[in-house]
Amino acid sequence: MRSRRNTLAAAVAALLTALATTAAAPAGGGRGEGSVLPSLRPHLAAYYDFEHPVRGNPARERDLGFSRTDIDLIGGGARMRTDDGAHRGSRTSLQVRQITPDAKGNDDWKAGVYGPSGVPTLRAFKGVEGMTVMGWFKMSGPNPALNTNTAAPDDRYGAVGLAGVLSGDSDGHAVRGLLEIIEVNGELKLVALGRRVDGAASQTFAASQDWRTLLPIGEWVFLAATFDFDTGAMALYRNGRPLDGSYTVPGDPWDLAAPGPHRTSPTDPRGIKIGGSFPQNTVERNPCDCRMDSLMFLDSAVGGDRIRAQYRLMAAR
Repeated sequence: MRSRRNTLAAAVAALLTALATTAAAPAGGGRGEGSVLPSLRPHLAAYYDFEHPVRGNPARERDLGFSRTDIDLIGGGARMRTDDGAHRGSRTSLQVRQITPDAKGNDDWKAGVYGPSGVPTLRAFKGVEGMTVMGWFKMSGPNPALNTNTAAPDDRYGAVGLAGVLSGDSDGHAVRGLLEIIEVNGELKLVALGRRVDGAASQTFAASQDWRTLLPIGEWVFLAATFDFDTGAMALYRNGRPLDGSYTVPGDPWDLAAPGPHRTSPTDPRGIKIGGSFPQNTVERNPCDCRMDSLMFLDSAVGGDRIRAQYRLMAAR
């Protein structure tokens, strides 16, 4: 009888252990999606938590989104993964930065992917009505960096690159949707910058607050930028809350006067850029001395309620 009770107790213990393991495991086959709001998963084209190196090549990072667009860790390779997770569910993040501030070169630490005729796996952003870029950011040094492309020794770049999706005709700099710090009327601002039509004008939505207040050195901050290419609406969020701001380009830069629906150009984006421009590593521009974690690129302009819920989900883990 005792043996039978012991066997039953062991079976119950094994079942409870299995249930606990299943509950704790990330959704999506252990690919990191346990930190993603379920309603966002169908739109999560690309997602990088910087804890999933490509097998056999630690200088590349696996995409946990549905597009499976792996990216390169440029300049520092695997050394760019640092033990500094942005939230409780994270262990590591990506360090990007300028390496040689006093000489022109191609050694900046940045990340991304580039295809001169487009990246087919990023077709979710082809002819799309909206998109969202969001993730965790932490300033780890002074920004903006010294400009290595000019002769003046004290000249600094007019922008600090965060993360975005390139346009379909990009040389590695022009974007379809981007989070960035950039000069607006001579003053650096945190912005969402979007372009609906390849080669046409972009629109910028700039946060009113000082970017140094929004992104203080040494503090993890959750940022999101949304782009509704049909209506022209753009928005910025910090830690789940919308930021006051204004559009900087007058008129109709996205050419929305004709009847809609309006979509982006029917071209595959030429890639993703993270921490600076030119992910093909041919030019240095706009490096960021910062860390990034859990970067998400969605093929929809998601609402503020879901951005707030995503922030709370990660912050609580």
